[in-house]
Amino acid sequence: MESSTCTCHIVAVPYPGRGHVNPMMNLCKLLCSKIPTILITFVVTEEWLSFIASDSKPLNVRFRTIPNVIPSEFVRANDFPAFLAAVLTKMEAPFGELLDRLEVELPVTAIIADTYVPWTLQAGQRRNIPVASLWTMSASILSIFHHFNLFVDNHHFPADLSDLPSILWGNSRQVLNLVLDCISTMPKAQYLLFTSVYELEPQVIDALNERLPFPVYAIGPSVPYLDLKEHSSTTTSLNGHDYLQWLDLQPKGSVVYVSMGSFLSVSAAQMDEIVAGVQDSGVRYLWVSRGDTSRFKDGCGDRGLVIPWCDQLRVLCHSSVGDFGLIPPNSKQMIEDWKIGWRVKKNKVGEGEHLVRRDEIAELVRNFMDYENNEQREMRKRAAKLGETCRRAIAKGGSSDINIDAFVKDILERRAR
Repeated sequence: MESSTCTCHIVAVPYPGRGHVNPMMNLCKLLCSKIPTILITFVVTEEWLSFIASDSKPLNVRFRTIPNVIPSEFVRANDFPAFLAAVLTKMEAPFGELLDRLEVELPVTAIIADTYVPWTLQAGQRRNIPVASLWTMSASILSIFHHFNLFVDNHHFPADLSDLPSILWGNSRQVLNLVLDCISTMPKAQYLLFTSVYELEPQVIDALNERLPFPVYAIGPSVPYLDLKEHSSTTTSLNGHDYLQWLDLQPKGSVVYVSMGSFLSVSAAQMDEIVAGVQDSGVRYLWVSRGDTSRFKDGCGDRGLVIPWCDQLRVLCHSSVGDFGLIPPNSKQMIEDWKIGWRVKKNKVGEGEHLVRRDEIAELVRNFMDYENNEQREMRKRAAKLGETCRRAIAKGGSSDINIDAFVKDILERRAR
């Protein structure tokens, strides 16, 4: 897009992780559908550009890069606290330099930044550019973190991280401290965007709207639902397998989809138990494994397929897929609040070490895929209702559609002032 025809220049800065880059790009696609004359500069590390450069995106979106925060992929994948600390300390300076160059090209209307890149707030403040903080988990999780910070700041609560549910960030006190630091800077933003849907968390979102000194917009679900209207021409053949063709051959609702995300989040011993449990369950599975696949050395047979990558939305929408896994913060809400999932129990195997055993995993997978199970049947009904709630939210005049329009109107009016 030519600068002369652009009426709004947004700089989007995701945290460098798949669960953050994807929602940010989805939001950018929505903004492009709302403002045809928008220009979005999507800022990623050099590593992440190599991951997503070939992905489809609107012509209004362009990529710009900053150097990688940690050169070693091993550290990124296996030392999450070190990677998060590097994101919080090493990205600010190169981003500031890039932002100055962008301002010369075309004045920036607003910055949309992941909550986990808090240095964008200072960068925007120094240049008088409003910043919208994008939170990619549920509003309820943010509320817990936010209130914990308030309690500590006012000396009404002991600053002992063990008082927070361990489900939030496992047992990593260092990671939780860094996350709380990010949350503490959030009130310096000019907007807060949730990838949640208002109807799923109305009380929490209303409470945050009343407490925070800026507008709060729930604009989810942050999945590329616009892309579902188009037929992707991207090949789905990986390692000699077309995974969508494989899924087409499986019975309806018979496949478990397993993906461990961008970072290795469990120990090697626990991963061995998960692999064995899924294989022992006798259930069909599609497993996305970005790293070492030696655990599958015995082969998957006709029941399983292991691939390094997939088009996750197309997989989850496939009729043969009946189950998938979640990270702990999201699973807490889906299990306890929405009641559309089950949690496995950990067994103590040593000092400070817990494992979910393969036999328990196998039993849980079998039960979850049993369509004759009454509890399972009710769970699927609740999930279907949640899906319909989300569809209404993104439809014309729905809560998310209205909130996106309100956010767009606000940033455009702020620019005109």
